[in-house]
Amino acid sequence: MAKELTKEDVWTVEDSEKLYRVALWGESYFYVNEEGHLAVRPILGDSIGIDVYKVVQDLRQQRIQFPLLIRFQDLLRSRVTELNTAFRKAIEESGYGNSYIGVYPIKVNQLHEVVQEILEAGRPFGFGLESGSKAELVAALPHLEDDRTLLICNGYKDWTMMRLLLIGQLLGKNVIPILEKFSELRLLLTQAAELGVRPKFGARVRVSVTGSGKWAASGGDSSKFGITISELVRLIDEVSLNGVADGFKLLHFHMGSQILDIQNLKQAVKEIARIYATLRKRGLEIEYLNVGGGLGVNYEAGEVTSPHGINYTLPEYVNAIVYTVKEVCDAENVPHPVLVSESGRALTAHHSVLIVEVIAANARENVDEPLPPGAIEHPQVAELAKLFNSLADKSVRRKSLPVLLETFHDAAEKRQDIGLLFELGYLSLEQKAAAERLYWSICTTINRMMQKRNPELLPKDLVAMKEQLTDQYLCDFSVFQSILDYWAIGQVFPIMPIHRLKEQPSRLATLVDLTCDSDGKVDRFVSPLGSKNALEVHRLVEGEPYYLGFFLMGAYQDILGDIHNLFGRVTEVHVYADAEEPDNYFIEKVIKGTTVQEILAVVQYFPNDLQRRMEQLIQQKVKDGLIRPKIGVQLLDQYSKAFHEYTYLGPDDGI
Repeated sequence: MAKELTKEDVWTVEDSEKLYRVALWGESYFYVNEEGHLAVRPILGDSIGIDVYKVVQDLRQQRIQFPLLIRFQDLLRSRVTELNTAFRKAIEESGYGNSYIGVYPIKVNQLHEVVQEILEAGRPFGFGLESGSKAELVAALPHLEDDRTLLICNGYKDWTMMRLLLIGQLLGKNVIPILEKFSELRLLLTQAAELGVRPKFGARVRVSVTGSGKWAASGGDSSKFGITISELVRLIDEVSLNGVADGFKLLHFHMGSQILDIQNLKQAVKEIARIYATLRKRGLEIEYLNVGGGLGVNYEAGEVTSPHGINYTLPEYVNAIVYTVKEVCDAENVPHPVLVSESGRALTAHHSVLIVEVIAANARENVDEPLPPGAIEHPQVAELAKLFNSLADKSVRRKSLPVLLETFHDAAEKRQDIGLLFELGYLSLEQKAAAERLYWSICTTINRMMQKRNPELLPKDLVAMKEQLTDQYLCDFSVFQSILDYWAIGQVFPIMPIHRLKEQPSRLATLVDLTCDSDGKVDRFVSPLGSKNALEVHRLVEGEPYYLGFFLMGAYQDILGDIHNLFGRVTEVHVYADAEEPDNYFIEKVIKGTTVQEILAVVQYFPNDLQRRMEQLIQQKVKDGLIRPKIGVQLLDQYSKAFHEYTYLGPDDGI
């Protein structure tokens, strides 16, 4: 007879939302729906929801292979709107005397669909672009359909880049090269003279304030880019001497792509605003004040003590900029500049979700299946079985942590005694195996009973026990291709199951990928304490796929991917919300992932040569009589077909 569940026993979708901290990293966009599936509201201010698991089921029915990246394109529009609305509100409320223009730094995600979506969403706000390399500049220039659209070019520049930028100005476009070092001024002036252009330009200044965490080196004296204050003075003298001081239109600083502490930002903005005011008083008609990028994303779900946590909200970030610049300008009695920011991470991170299928589990023993006859005849093993059965007693379930701690200590003692008895030859191998299964099942049950408790209040022995319960879940993806920042800089991403969220997770797991590399694993996860070394997951059910979602993938991860083990780009699916469609969405585009043939070409292997070599090998074996000619033809055919396969595991692949 099944045990009747009490109200305390029932696992709810609210419990899953709390466990995986969805409301913190997902902001207003992601949530768990009534069916126990992860869902997204991609349109700002609209309640329309898309069930992520249903999208995955739809894609599976279309025989689209995993892993894959789902792009909720409406989220890009929502983030652009949210950022611009926040600045407009702060400008209006503060009485700021000018406007705000955002530019999207395409280095964050250069994919054409992403750039186009952001530009289209930003058109009502005059949104522009920022490039930082020759290739990015070539991609960005033709997208300046409106002459007023601002294009900023950061990074070191050569002859070709500077000439392209000035050609943009010659065409009447609002293109501003940012001088990153003093020597670039000479390049600018020479090229402008040759083209007959009166140049516009800006300068990036190294402010004294540094950031914190992984991006601290982007600001301060050790910054890779920007000119010093003394070089700025020399630059002003030089442009005045050459009669082009009126072209100095923009002042810029940058503290990194993820500002963690709002106080650092305020100090840096105050410093650059003071420099701006000083230059205005000297007669330089600077129009734009560019505060750089760095609007943060809550990768670690609001934990400000973690290496990648932020301690502010979007309104606070915006207010820090608007009110600080206004205060300095008013005190110095200079005009308020047009404010510019380069928020790329905050615009793109949320829209992209990596969906990974779990292929297999290397799990701890359990007693889901009956123990062999006679396995618990030995008194010590029987004691373990008694401890395990006691955990099903409802009166015990209502008792305090000390009771669970005592049960664990008793189980650990019995296990130690049983190990000694086995070493002395008093227990059979079957009895030892049964004891192991019982011990780990006791631990798993205790851990499940602790899940709703505050982890900060758990006894250290139970915390240590929890860490020992970790399974390994083999996932069909590559850490190096899809979440390179996790491996490279230790950035933690929100990861959780996208279904079965009405069911209490009973396992703890680290995630291992397909690569032949010990670093190809994920063993740090978002937690209330900053990070944890295992993820709460459900037991795999044979014949049923189990999917995990990796979130906040849209910034940098698409571009940084490495081809370790020749695993290529994953399949990409573009999804839009539409209340008129079944399940509130439609799939606009599927971009197939890299094939074996495509990834081999990157490392200079080509089908014609490889097939010729393979054919020679097979013909030699046929000639030697080791295989029949018909078999040789079949083998070559199978080999040739592999060139067109996805680089990840196919639906019929074995492990």
